[in-house]
Amino acid sequence: MRAIEITQPGKPEVLQLCERPTPVLKAGEVLIKVHAAGINRPDVLQRMGKYPVPPGASDLPGLEVAGEIVDGDLEGSDLKKGDLVCALVQGGGYAEYCAAPLEQCLPVPQGLSALEAATLPETYFTVWSNVFDRARLSEGESLLVQGGSSGIGVTAIQLAKALGHRVFATAGSADKCRAVEALGADRGINYRDEDFVAVIKELTNGKGVDVILDMVAGDYVAREIDCLADDGRLVVIALLGGARANVDMGQVLRRRLHITGSTLRPRPVEFKAAIAQQLREHAWPLFAQGKIKPVIHQVFPLEQAAEAHALMESSTHVGKIVLQVQPG
Repeated sequence: MRAIEITQPGKPEVLQLCERPTPVLKAGEVLIKVHAAGINRPDVLQRMGKYPVPPGASDLPGLEVAGEIVDGDLEGSDLKKGDLVCALVQGGGYAEYCAAPLEQCLPVPQGLSALEAATLPETYFTVWSNVFDRARLSEGESLLVQGGSSGIGVTAIQLAKALGHRVFATAGSADKCRAVEALGADRGINYRDEDFVAVIKELTNGKGVDVILDMVAGDYVAREIDCLADDGRLVVIALLGGARANVDMGQVLRRRLHITGSTLRPRPVEFKAAIAQQLREHAWPLFAQGKIKPVIHQVFPLEQAAEAHALMESSTHVGKIVLQVQPG
């Protein structure tokens, strides 16, 4: 099969087209003929040598795919060979065939193409796990999304808004702020020329937000604590601004704040299977209802993976970047 491999740690051009054997399935896996694969920030980090591959996972990049089930043991599932599915995987998505745990496969939502569905698993699993499970965003509560124009950002905004929450999002330009507002954010905050703490305080009459989804960390953490409401929860899912922060523990104690974080890739299949079931029950129907939608910035053919990574690193995109593996 054709695949994209990382020839050595480095810049986008280290991504090269190659021939690899079709994956050999392990127990509990299905083989997917990949129509499209989503590109995510962890793929970039892996390419740079900063995100180790978990033991037993494919060394090929790619954490989410959509396509047709062509092989595997489907006993006990309502899925069958020939079905179009999207799946969260530990690696191997940038290829014509990919092995995926059956329990991490979801049917392509009603009304969506496989190309659109390829943009969903990584961000939807991540957002549901962190915003709704870990941070327990509840009825009547508000959410601040840092990096609202990213794949994670557009997912979090749409899901939270569709489920009835007040949502705010930061972005790096006036155009991006308008884009996140068009997706449902009550207010886009341009972090380059606005103080998101002051804006949040003004918009919430001094209360602050109940939950913050943070991909920055670093010096953002102290400011985020300042704009959390009492009993607020800060959940960190990436460290684009650095791994160290100066935290006012007095505020944490007095105002009963929670600071937490997680990474998804190393978690066991059983954990991801539980998220998949929640998504199928609570999020997937929202696509058919028109309350949420995939947001695709640009599609590249598989052999242009390097150009797709360069676009990801430019941070000029809004939403997801996709590799089309099968034509049509």
